[in-house]
Amino acid sequence: MNPEPPPLQVRGALRSFGHTRAVDGVDLELHPGELLVLVGPSGCGKSTLLRSIAGLVALDEGSITVGGLVVDDGRSSTPPEHRPVGMVFQDHSLFPHLTIEDNVAFGIRKTPAAERKAAVAELLAMVEIEHLAQRYPHEISGGERQRASVARAVAPHPRLLLLDEPFAALDPNLREQVRTQLVTLLRATGTPAVFVSHDQAEAMALGDRVAVMRAGRLEQLGTGPEVYDHPANRFVAAFMGDAAFLPVSDEDGRLRTELGPIERPADAPTLPAGGVVAVIRPADVELEADPDGPDEIVGSVYQGPTWTYDVRLASGAVVRSTRPRSEAVSHGTRVRARLDIACPALVPIAAG
Repeated sequence: MNPEPPPLQVRGALRSFGHTRAVDGVDLELHPGELLVLVGPSGCGKSTLLRSIAGLVALDEGSITVGGLVVDDGRSSTPPEHRPVGMVFQDHSLFPHLTIEDNVAFGIRKTPAAERKAAVAELLAMVEIEHLAQRYPHEISGGERQRASVARAVAPHPRLLLLDEPFAALDPNLREQVRTQLVTLLRATGTPAVFVSHDQAEAMALGDRVAVMRAGRLEQLGTGPEVYDHPANRFVAAFMGDAAFLPVSDEDGRLRTELGPIERPADAPTLPAGGVVAVIRPADVELEADPDGPDEIVGSVYQGPTWTYDVRLASGAVVRSTRPRSEAVSHGTRVRARLDIACPALVPIAAG
């Protein structure tokens, strides 16, 4: 019995616009049922890559295979409507003259009526808008329209679902609710999906894996904990969350930062010749009030459950520390900062 082909394979994908390489030699493979999130700064190529997979932008070189079917080989590109792919955009793209029920049914309109009606009812129930079946898109909220859009895209059982910033237009509370319902639907139907997101926290919460892009290239591909706790370089470390970088000294085999000693990573018995810096996250820094302490609180942000403090160290470097809201500290307070993590991530000292 032949194994099921991967839902998506991208090999050496290259797409240029003028002298700019929007996608530059990207390799990706999606696992069955997997949710993958593409993240990166504006202009990094994530949307161009998604549109290439959808068939809206043809590759200059490389190949894209969906469910074992080559849809772009760098010379010819299968039109979007002939690819086994569903697509969800920010703006919902529902037919305004059709009810929500008819919108969801549109992609399966050739199936028998009873089967079609049952499938639509099941999908609407999964995203909790079954009571809106007879409404029109202008009669429901933005979050409800987005749920209907996803249900419509999933109805034909595509080999792959592509979603371009699907939650960007929603307020934070509604975004989390819709995201949870969407993930539940995709898991229940076994639909693999590729998302584009500008929200790093959302990417880590949503994706089985996260693909971090910069200047058309794939900088790192891994699970949320892998890209956050073990970034490949300074760019990934800084992009995936608040981070400061402190020099690391190696004295007689013992590693040390300004915030104290750290353990040597088990997989790095020797450090790169150019040196490394430690990635310091706000949750990694403890503070102890000390009138004679070498460090000073120079800024603070109240975030409800927590305070985040800017702490200027004796060297002049500034790190951040996230503390419980009960630990309110005034601007100018002298403190002693230390690490609350034995082995922070280490990345090459070079900016990249």
